[in-house]
Amino acid sequence: MVAELAAGAPSGTRLGTKEELRARCGVSVGTFNETLRLLQARGIVTVQRGPRGGLFAAEQTPMAKLAQSVLALDTARADVTDALRIRNALEPLLWRDALWHASPADVSDLRALLEQMDDAAEECDADAFVRANWQLHARVADITPSALLCSVYVALLGLVERHALEVRPQAGVSLARHVRQRARLHAALIDALEKRDEEALMRLVSEHDTTAGAGDE
Repeated sequence: MVAELAAGAPSGTRLGTKEELRARCGVSVGTFNETLRLLQARGIVTVQRGPRGGLFAAEQTPMAKLAQSVLALDTARADVTDALRIRNALEPLLWRDALWHASPADVSDLRALLEQMDDAAEECDADAFVRANWQLHARVADITPSALLCSVYVALLGLVERHALEVRPQAGVSLARHVRQRARLHAALIDALEKRDEEALMRLVSEHDTTAGAGDE
């Protein structure tokens, strides 16, 4: 929502305070701060402190405009499904970049987000699981040195997360079992990333492909 507000406002427009916008988005402080960090990194918004501070629409770079063109897509089911298909096609590029560029601090951040996924899986909280999953994937995107790849991927990820927030187990598989399986898969992805094991990572990325289920990350 913040990216959409920035896209429709002239450069320098005050969008509101962090708390005003967080409440308007209806998300937790952690989720909002993670999203805000990515929007700042991609040059979509700026943050100013002080009595008249808050979030402001940044001067739009070509990268930011490209990402916002994705946000402007219609929210019809066909668009969400197509966004998921394209996002999944970018996954191997994203994880391969992370394989070679992730720092120990990056891996530590990913493991902290993985703990949130594990907690949600233990509680069988599907919405919390998908939100934690979104944050983990956005953090992986933040590792790539390619601003273009990051911008397009995060925009697609956001579109899917906003309009298809659900977990869809395969037929005959309980929700609790399904989220635990997905949590274990993401743990294996991060293990392979930390070990710089490209063969294992690419195999796991292939298993991770979720084209068949819009909310199944």
